Amino acid sequence: MDNTKQLETQPIGQLLLTYAMPAVITQVIASVYNIVDRIFIGQGVGAMAIAGLAVTFPMMNVIHAFGALIGAGSAARMSIVLGQKDLRWAEKILGNSTILGIVLGLAVMCSGYAFMDQLLIRFGATGNTLQYAREYMMIVLPGMFLTTMTFNLTGLIRATGYPHKAMYILVGGAVLNMLLDPLFIFGFGWGIGGAAWATTLSMAATALVSTAHFLSPNSFIRFKRHAWEMKGYICRNILAIGLSPFLMNLVAAGVVALLNAQLVRYGGDLAVGAYGIANTFGTFLFLFIFGVCQGMQPIAGYNYGAGRTDRLIAVFKLTVKTTVIAGLFGSVVSCLFPGLLSRAFTTDPDLLDICRPALRYYMVMFPLIAFTISNSQFFMSIDKPWISIVTSLSRQLIFLAPACYGLPLLLESAGWASGMTGIWLSFPISDVAGAVLAVILLYRQRGIFRKQL
Repeated sequence: MDNTKQLETQPIGQLLLTYAMPAVITQVIASVYNIVDRIFIGQGVGAMAIAGLAVTFPMMNVIHAFGALIGAGSAARMSIVLGQKDLRWAEKILGNSTILGIVLGLAVMCSGYAFMDQLLIRFGATGNTLQYAREYMMIVLPGMFLTTMTFNLTGLIRATGYPHKAMYILVGGAVLNMLLDPLFIFGFGWGIGGAAWATTLSMAATALVSTAHFLSPNSFIRFKRHAWEMKGYICRNILAIGLSPFLMNLVAAGVVALLNAQLVRYGGDLAVGAYGIANTFGTFLFLFIFGVCQGMQPIAGYNYGAGRTDRLIAVFKLTVKTTVIAGLFGSVVSCLFPGLLSRAFTTDPDLLDICRPALRYYMVMFPLIAFTISNSQFFMSIDKPWISIVTSLSRQLIFLAPACYGLPLLLESAGWASGMTGIWLSFPISDVAGAVLAVILLYRQRGIFRKQL
């Protein structure tokens, strides 16, 4: 267990840097890939293809939700168990989570194929965008199944003391994807289908390498015969902790579907495309913040299991400070240069006119989003899933969904502003409300920081 002993002994600042930096690099490269992918699609296929890709976001969120359900839950539980020095239990978590991931991944993939058009139309596809969305999802669904496996296994690689190896696997997959994109889209002329094939092949590569790690005798936690015996209590532990990111992704899919419907109603297909561009930058920053939280997770979980309250407090404070500063930087850049950032995706003047205010409204309160995410991820890491669930769902389900439906009606009926302004304004309002609720919940759990765990 030499790889995990450092979680209890090294200085917190050095430790968070060691674990967070590979996770951040991974997330940044992944989001750069997402941006490059959409640039290739926008420039090589057209504005309607960008709008069609945006329509797939809710469906992709549903698929990622199942990956998060298993991956985040197993990684958090693995860290706590390793803090308790129980290697046999840790091996059972590896085997049980792998079986859960395969079963759920196959079920989601088959369901996606069975209800493809119905789901895409429900998520906002129109006659102009459905063909692009369908073509992309028909090819990419197997890749999303492999993403579920990769999410689980790389999280466990990180939790067992190999943060850099997890980074190499995920970054390698993203780089392979970026290399295949121009070849398939421009070289072979496959259009949006080429982007989907690039994603699927790169995910296959990362899934194979991740699996190989736990087959190697050099890994102190690896696949063993006893680990494949399914245990109800282990599955319940994994699913209980993973329920927070699962519901967060699932609710995000529903909220994006509502947003797309509202955007089509008040602004047409180009408004959906503008949201897709704004969401790309938000995702870039979110993934950076999530990378820091991923670095925090094994440190917090291990020290929670080991009863080291002092180190738990230190890593929580440092994580919040780092993520809020990152959120502030992204907010300032997006609000000052929305036109410049938007032109990377499109040269369509009508789409650019919609993108500028969309990007400002979407990003202006991102420091508060960073604070809310950090709180949610912390409580998930220390096996307090219900607090994490309420914190993570509040912004989207409790505040954003009602606001994006009610504000356009209110502003238009009162003659104060357009319905589109009401939709964009719902983002900063929900960000503020979600952060206030996160502060309240954090205060109510202050006892965690005062007693030995």
